Amino acid sequence: MPLVIAFTVILPILYAVLVLLYGLTFFGSSAAALRLQRPVLLFTLCLHAVSLAVRTAAFDHPPITNVYEIMTLLAAAIAVAYTYIEWRTGTRSTGFFILILALAFQTASSLFLRDVVKIPEYLHSLVLGFHVSAALLGYTAISLSAVYGFLYLMLYHEIKSTKFGLIYNRLPNLEMLEAMSHKAEIFGFISLTIAIIIGVVWLPRVFKEFSYLDPKLVGTLAIWVMYAAGLSAKRRLGWQGRKMMIISLVAFGFVFLSMTVVNLYLSGFHSFH
Repeated sequence: MPLVIAFTVILPILYAVLVLLYGLTFFGSSAAALRLQRPVLLFTLCLHAVSLAVRTAAFDHPPITNVYEIMTLLAAAIAVAYTYIEWRTGTRSTGFFILILALAFQTASSLFLRDVVKIPEYLHSLVLGFHVSAALLGYTAISLSAVYGFLYLMLYHEIKSTKFGLIYNRLPNLEMLEAMSHKAEIFGFISLTIAIIIGVVWLPRVFKEFSYLDPKLVGTLAIWVMYAAGLSAKRRLGWQGRKMMIISLVAFGFVFLSMTVVNLYLSGFHSFH
């Protein structure tokens, strides 16, 4: 599979170039790097999408069968979520911190990914691939929302203490960080909604042991309800600013603990991924 191998080599290089370009504008003021950021980001996204499609066709299954296939999906999810936030806000100053995560996951995937020869029949399903991809995209966007919330609180602390360092000079203002956190939260909420719908409708048809009381499904629904309540409170009650950023971090803490406990001890039929 020469094309599959080529993609595993090219993708980490492209993400490294992206991190370099965003780093040059965050820590310096390179006009050339600023001009190249958007075209290289979109090119990398398109190439990553083609890579996932080529791998799916070559091995007759979506890339969800082991942790290193999941890592390349996760790298793509980070890049997609970040691109959406940058497009909606027009702000690029956080790209270095976000895309370095995509670089790390894609590099690990490219270094350790091996061909999968024999897998259960259900892992060949493209619908299952969409379900897992939507869930990953949802949790990735929620994580980015928490990252922006954390940056908001860091900047808020600097302003209150009147100690203006690199963070103050380079990060967007508080209003923009709040907007970025909110847009990431909405993006994650919509993606989780899609994953839940696919799971509830399709999974019972495939798994005889499927249960609506499966711990991962129940945990995901609880997280969905929690973020739905938060988004509703912001819209209807006018909650904003530092209060919402703290709530975002607390909610993400619950997501992290919930999913860690569920994945480690209560996997149920979901243990295949």
